Amino acid sequence: MDAEIVALVDQAGPYLTAALTAYGVGVLGRAEDAAVDATANVGRRLLDSVWRRRGGPGRAELEAAVGEAAEAPADADAAAALRQQIKRALREDRELLAELVALLPAGSAVSVTASGERAIAAQRITTAITGDNATLRP
Repeated sequence: MDAEIVALVDQAGPYLTAALTAYGVGVLGRAEDAAVDATANVGRRLLDSVWRRRGGPGRAELEAAVGEAAEAPADADAAAALRQQIKRALREDRELLAELVALLPAGSAVSVTASGERAIAAQRITTAITGDNATLRP
């Protein structure tokens, strides 16, 4: 069960980040916004589902973690605290796992990272040239 929870929270990460970026601290109290992209709306629905299933103290802890993560989007510790709150909720409520899995688009887990000078990252790539004085010939 823990491996499933970790996998789900990892897959949900980009959606949660997009929701916090789009909706900010008020993500838990906001209705879905048609002007916000689909990724952010999925993240908002994920957070809303967790929030609705938590009791009083659990809701307060989740709200605090959401607030900290929204106020400091570059803070890895704040993001980790939010993920821990979600993991705790999933461990305490086994039905919530199925609910959140159903909210995530199937096959949507894509993570692409580039780091360093002239680094290239893409989900699909046909041609990439890095370097000085490079020439592409057909």
